[in-house]
Amino acid sequence: MTSLGWRRSVGGWAVHLILAPIAVLMVAPLWWMAITSIKPRQEVFSPIPQWLPRFFHWQNFTEALSRAPFLVYLWNSVVITAGTLAGQLVLITLAAYALARLRFRGSEGLLYVFILQLLVPIQATFVPNYLTMHKLDLLDTRLAIILPFLASGYGTFLLCQTFKQIPQELEDAARIDGCGHLRFLWHVLLPLARPTLIAFGLISFVFRWNDYFWPLIVTDSPAVRPLPIGLGMFVQQESGADWNLLMAATVFVSAPLLLLFVVFQRFFTQGFLGSGLKG
Repeated sequence: MTSLGWRRSVGGWAVHLILAPIAVLMVAPLWWMAITSIKPRQEVFSPIPQWLPRFFHWQNFTEALSRAPFLVYLWNSVVITAGTLAGQLVLITLAAYALARLRFRGSEGLLYVFILQLLVPIQATFVPNYLTMHKLDLLDTRLAIILPFLASGYGTFLLCQTFKQIPQELEDAARIDGCGHLRFLWHVLLPLARPTLIAFGLISFVFRWNDYFWPLIVTDSPAVRPLPIGLGMFVQQESGADWNLLMAATVFVSAPLLLLFVVFQRFFTQGFLGSGLKG
C-alpha cells in the first residue's frame, strides 16, 4: 500500500470512529422509544434501565388503539399528507417549468418573488389563512388543513434549479421530434428530475405529517384531526402515567417517516446534488 493510500485508509477509519458515537447518540432515543413501546409497565419504571425487554408485550399497541381512535387519526394523516403532496407536485412542476424553460417578461422577477416567499415565517400566514378558511366555511375539515399549503415556493425554486440544468440541445431535439410543452415536460424533464422530486416529496411529507399547530387551529373534532394532534391529546389524557402506551402511540406517528427515509435516502441525497444546492 502506498503512503497516499495508507493515509486515506487511516483518514477513513478516523472519520468512522468520530461518526460512530454520533450515530449511536442519534439512534439511542429511537431505540428507547421502540423498546419502551413493547415493555410491560413495571419494566418501564425499573430503577435500572433495560435496553432489551425481558419479553415482548405487544398488547401495548392494541391497548393504545382502544383508548384513542388512532386508526382514524392515521387515515386523516394519510389523506392530508397525500392530498397536499399531490397538489404541490403538480403546481411546483408547472410553475418550475414556466420559470426555467419559458421566456416571458418578468420571469426572473417572478422567481425572486418565490425566493422572497421563503423568508416569510409560516406563522405569519396563520391568521389570514384562518380568516380565509372561515370565509369559505371550511373550518374543521381536512380541506382546511390542505389548501393553504398546496403551493410551495421552496419546491418551485428547487425544481426550477434542476430544470435549468437540462441542456437546451435536448429540448431542441425533442421539439424536432414533435414534442410539445407537456410531452417534453412529462417524457424528458420529469424523469431527469426524479431525484429532486423525491427529495422534495420527502421533505414535504415530513413537514405535513408532523404538522401540529395549523391542524390544531382549524380543527375541533377527532374525526378530521391527524396523528400529531391525536398523540398530543393522548398524552394529556394519560398524564404521563403509562409510558409504554405513549411510546406505542408514538410509534404510529414516527414509523412511516423512518421507513420512507430508509427507502428513499439515496434519492434524497441525489436530489440536492442534482439541483445545484451543494454544500
